[in-house]
Amino acid sequence: MQETSSLVAEKYGVVLASKVIGEAVINRQNENLGKIHELVFDAKQGRLAYAVLSFGGFLGVGNKLFALPWASLQFSATENKLILDVDKEKLKLAPGFDGSAKWPDFADRTWGTSIHTYYGQSPYWNV
Repeated sequence: MQETSSLVAEKYGVVLASKVIGEAVINRQNENLGKIHELVFDAKQGRLAYAVLSFGGFLGVGNKLFALPWASLQFSATENKLILDVDKEKLKLAPGFDGSAKWPDFADRTWGTSIHTYYGQSPYWNV
């Protein structure tokens, strides 16, 4: 993200999706966890539901994708990065999917509940 985008997010609480996609994600230990690959919106509720994180692999080969509840991410106050409060080992064991395979059904509330629970979040449709 550009410096002005961070200021916009901080000041107004809004940021362009195009500035978030491709953004680096770190954990509280400042370990690199990957990059935001995609954003998933719940059109019925008009909410940002998930960020899809690309993690692992080398030069884009062998990456695994993870759907993260949007609420599990925070914007860094000091860097142009997003923070996911998850240990790298927990992320490695998280339910994920291959980008070239069939993606999960993001509208499936049972699947969504399991993802939110894994990351310690309440499902956004219950909030």
